[in-house]
Parts: sequence; structure tokens; C-alpha cells
Amino acid sequence: MDSICGLGYFCKRLLDIVISVTALILLSPVMCAVAVMVRIKLASPVIFKQCRPGMNGRIFTVYKFKTLLDLYDENGNPLPDKDRLTPFGDLLRSFSLDELPQFINVLKGDMSAIGPRPQMEKYWGLLTDEQKKVFNIKPGITGWAQINGRNLLTWEERFELDAWYLENWSLWLDIKIVFMTAWKVVTREGVKHPGHATMVEFTGSCKEEVLVDKWQFDKQKNIAVSINDIDVAYPQGVYNEHSRVTSE
Repeated sequence: MDSICGLGYFCKRLLDIVISVTALILLSPVMCAVAVMVRIKLASPVIFKQCRPGMNGRIFTVYKFKTLLDLYDENGNPLPDKDRLTPFGDLLRSFSLDELPQFINVLKGDMSAIGPRPQMEKYWGLLTDEQKKVFNIKPGITGWAQINGRNLLTWEERFELDAWYLENWSLWLDIKIVFMTAWKVVTREGVKHPGHATMVEFTGSCKEEVLVDKWQFDKQKNIAVSINDIDVAYPQGVYNEHSRVTSE
């Protein structure tokens, strides 16, 4: 199938609401504790926000707990993740605690509990048309690729697993992924790709660096801003001249 529609879409959305509301209620003490610790260990803001392509490439703001220090080079670009990741941030990532605020994204309808992981904006232009098809559905907090290797996978393997999920989707498969995700979180499998803070940088089928024009960003987000207002529209860590963004 190319997408999930009709009764299937309704059932999946209903499951998302049940999962997100339940998680936000039951895990609220954990989220409050994590927020306090992030404020102490990594300073404010405790919530990391980043624009990412969602369903059909529509831009939305994803929420995560902050895991990286605010360290920049002489040009104002964020240092590599490995230089900014603290033991505390690494702990949050290893148990996927940094992902908990994304249940708000699910409740809002920007994301699904289960689906392909949302990619960074700078990757979108590197995806092939076939790879973009996996985003005919909403991105998810967890998914088929996450329970079958997570960050140990190559990018090609990840897209293949996401495509398989779309082709074979069922409500039962989503429920299965939820329970399997719980086990993967407890065992902390596939948190890091060897030699990397999380995942290998995605370079796509083209090795050339893709530079994105300011006004192309504005058009995609449907935001009319002037060059002088760019800092308001794109907070630090979200946008810079070469669309090199932090990858919390």
C-alpha cells in the first residue's frame, strides 16, 4: 500500500490518542524528574525543538528532552554530537527518555506512536522518491526499523524496513511493535552505531553537500519573514547558512 487511509487511518489515530494520553499520564512523574535533571545538568531550555519533515514532507516541530551541551565552533556552528554528549545525556538516550516529549507530538497529530522516524530537514533533499514514500504516513516515536536494529542498521536497511512496514501495516502489527519496543528499551539494544554518538551521517545517493536557500525554507514552512527576522523564525540550533542543524 502507498498510505494508510479510511478505517485503517481512523483506527491508527485512535490507537495513537490512547497511547499518547496514557503515556503522558503514567509517565508524567518520570518526565518531571527528567526535566529537573536536564535543567541542572544541561541548563535551559530543557526541551529541544527542531523542525522536521513529517507526513508528505510537511514541516512540524518535534519535541525532545535536551541531551547535548550548547557548544559551538568559532563560526557559530554546533560542535559534533560526540563532543557535546555528556554521560547524563547518553543515559537519557540509552533508555529513550529523551523521546518522551514526542507523545505531545503524537497527541497533536504531527506524529504517530508507530511509524518511520522523522528525518532532519537537511536529509530530505537527499532522499530518493522511493525513500520518500515511507513518509506517506506520519513519522513515529518507534517503528519496525527501531525494533529490528535501530541505530545499528545502515540507512538503506532502515528505509527497507520502513517500506516493509508501510506495505504490511495492520493494527496488530502496531500493537506488536509497541510491546517489542518496551523490551528493546529495557535491554538498550541498538542505541549507538559503532564509533558514533547515535547514527552514521546520512549522505544519500549523492555525495555532494546540499545547501538550502533561506527563502526555500520560508516557502516550505509557509512563513513570510524578512532576512532581518531570520533569528526569530529559526532559533539557534535550528537553522544556519548551510542548513547544518544539531541532531539531538
